[in-house]
Amino acid sequence: MKAENIIIQDLDIQPYLQTYQAMHEFTLNRNEQTLDEIWLVEHYPVFTQGKVGKPEHLLCKTDIPIVQTDRGGQITYHAPGQQIMYILFDLKRRKIGIRDIVSYLEKSVIDTLQHYGIIAYAKADAPGVYINNKKICSLGLHIKRGCTLHGLALNIDMDLGPFKNINPCGYAGLQMTQLKEYVSPIDRKKIKQLLTNNFIKQLTN
Repeated sequence: MKAENIIIQDLDIQPYLQTYQAMHEFTLNRNEQTLDEIWLVEHYPVFTQGKVGKPEHLLCKTDIPIVQTDRGGQITYHAPGQQIMYILFDLKRRKIGIRDIVSYLEKSVIDTLQHYGIIAYAKADAPGVYINNKKICSLGLHIKRGCTLHGLALNIDMDLGPFKNINPCGYAGLQMTQLKEYVSPIDRKKIKQLLTNNFIKQLTN
C-alpha cells in the first residue's frame, strides 16, 4: 500500500485515557478499506503500565496518575515535551510482521536523530532507541485483529524527573535523555515531519 494512503493527524496535547479509548474505537470500527493512520500527540503527565507490567517497577507513589494499558512492555512516563507517534496500521493488509514494524519505528527515530548529527541505536533485547546507553525513545505495541495500536514516545524537551520514580521500561537504573540535551533550538514542527517521513520511508523501501 502506498504512503499517500496514510492519514496523519496532529492531535496536539490530549489526556492519555481519551486517546487510548479513541485508538481502540478506531480499531474496532475499521474494515478492510479503512486507511491506516498516524497520530501525533503529547499527553498530560501520566505513568502507563504495559499489560504484563510488574507493579514493583513503580518505585514510589506520586500525584501522577497510573493507567493500565494493553500495550507491550513495562511502565513508562508521558508528559508535554515528549513527541508520541501512534500507528494504527493494518499489518495483515500490508504483509508486515510485528518484528519488522518495531524495527521501522526504531529506525525512524534513529534517522530523525541522525539529521541532527546524533548517533543513536536500537537494542535487540530492549526495544527503544538509545544514545550512549541512555534511553531517548520508548515503544510498545498491541496487535488487535491484525492491526497495531500504540507506538513510540520520543523525549524532546520535557521534565525527566518523574522517570526517577520508576524503573523505566522495567530496567532498574536506566537513565533517560532527551533531544534538548543535544540540540538547541528545537523546531517541533520539523521533528514531526522528520519522524513521520522517516517512518513512511521504511514502509516503502
